[in-house]
Amino acid sequence: MRRIISLLSLLCCILCAGAQDNGGGSSEKKSYIHMLHTNVTRFDEKINPDAWILVGDVQFRRDSMYMYCDSAHYFQKKNAFQAFGNVRMEQGDTLFLFGDYLDFDGDTNLARVRNNVQLIDKNSVLETDSLDFDRNTNVGYFFDYGTLSDEESTLSSYYGEYNVDSKDALFLDDVSVENPQFRMLGDTLRYNTVSKVAAVVGPTNMYSGSSEVYSERGRYNMGTRQAVLLDRSVLYNGNKDVTADSIFYDTAAGYSEMFGNIIYKDPVDRNMLTGEYAYLNEIVDSAYVTQRALVVDFSQKDSLFMHADTIWAVSYNLNTDSLFRQVRAYNKVRAWGQSMQAVCDSLVFDSRDTCVTMYKDPILWNNNVQLLGEEIKVYLDSTSIDWVHVINQTLYAEPMDSANYNQIRGQEMKFYFSENKLSEMQVIGSVEIVFFPLDEDSTYVGMNTTTAGRATAFVKEGQVDKVVVPKESKGVFYPMSQRPPEACYLDNFAWFDYVRPVSKDDVFVWRGKDANMRLKMIKRESVPLPTLDRFRKEE
Repeated sequence: MRRIISLLSLLCCILCAGAQDNGGGSSEKKSYIHMLHTNVTRFDEKINPDAWILVGDVQFRRDSMYMYCDSAHYFQKKNAFQAFGNVRMEQGDTLFLFGDYLDFDGDTNLARVRNNVQLIDKNSVLETDSLDFDRNTNVGYFFDYGTLSDEESTLSSYYGEYNVDSKDALFLDDVSVENPQFRMLGDTLRYNTVSKVAAVVGPTNMYSGSSEVYSERGRYNMGTRQAVLLDRSVLYNGNKDVTADSIFYDTAAGYSEMFGNIIYKDPVDRNMLTGEYAYLNEIVDSAYVTQRALVVDFSQKDSLFMHADTIWAVSYNLNTDSLFRQVRAYNKVRAWGQSMQAVCDSLVFDSRDTCVTMYKDPILWNNNVQLLGEEIKVYLDSTSIDWVHVINQTLYAEPMDSANYNQIRGQEMKFYFSENKLSEMQVIGSVEIVFFPLDEDSTYVGMNTTTAGRATAFVKEGQVDKVVVPKESKGVFYPMSQRPPEACYLDNFAWFDYVRPVSKDDVFVWRGKDANMRLKMIKRESVPLPTLDRFRKEE
């Protein structure tokens, strides 16, 4: 008898459902829940006076969605049901939703799934303990922590949304992305499971190898491993970091390009690069900056600001004990510091000997002293300038007043410094000197002109105090009133105050030498060394 009653009850449910489909005179078609199968059907007012109790292999359908469970409470009048145990929802052969409990409303088409929830959409799996799935929009919402996984990445957050149609996902609050190549931590993230593009819309940190990125707006393609970062994002690599208005970063290839108001910092070597465009290669640990490029060196007591059309920072012999770095500046180099200024066409700094080499019409100023030659090498120690080597067509000039200058020229000059102040110089080869000695009250004694093979000069308080030359040197002393005009200036004398940088901002304003004042490089033929074969032929 009990089996007959159950069968009659089941038949009643099916007939009622059919009546719902065909009945009513409403102009709007209403979708109803169809109970397709159950092993046992019963009604118990004590358990639930408004529901049919279905037990065993329960099956429902609403439109194209099929739903399965171990047992259910079917609210026929409300067009709803509650499902318990091994809950499964299927739509086609691509969308599957699993859980322990389901509350489904046929009128609103909203499914509330709880405990051990899995939403499987092709290759993407969303897991959580609480999911509300709106079948009208095909969007699932989780609000008690959830994860979305595909072939390579796992994304998680406290709150999230997933659109089955567009494949777009939104993650909010305590967002994490785990991938074999990188890791992301943030506040807000949008992700598309087809394009593999993650859109950063809040404070986010991304880690890849030894690199780290901080951004509040941008996007990252997890397939190509390329990122476009905006709004003053920061790229960290080892101890270095670079900030820019926008950054293109290829983590797979290990390079990045920066655009707009760039600041590149290297606290180890204690320098900084700025500009409007920069390129950074992590593989070879090199970078270059252009468009208002500026390097600031704060490794010395006197910070130095240097501008050029393009500035490179290059590393050699990576991951070895012989690692060294070079900074190269090309075209229209201008540098300014409190005690030192310089101009030249190009420049190279080498960390091996801490030497700065200036090429093509270089000029160096130290306080009120001007040095120039074909090539100038500046050797640095840990805190200041150690010594300077000026090579070929050299000139030392020091103003005594607006008309008189101490001047020294030679083939080669070596200058030695104490606390960034010139203290001594050695001049070698074809030395010519114009020197104005002073008496104790700083009045002119006269003018000395000297020619010698070499000379040593000592500088005190920014002025030549004493000059020492060999005995065989030739010289003439003139009283100030009797000095001939042609003897007052050396042949190569020039005072380039109009070229000299006057501030850190002035380094961006190029002022070159007048055309007739530029040095012409003297071509020097090398003499071949004799060999034993050569001597044998002469014998």
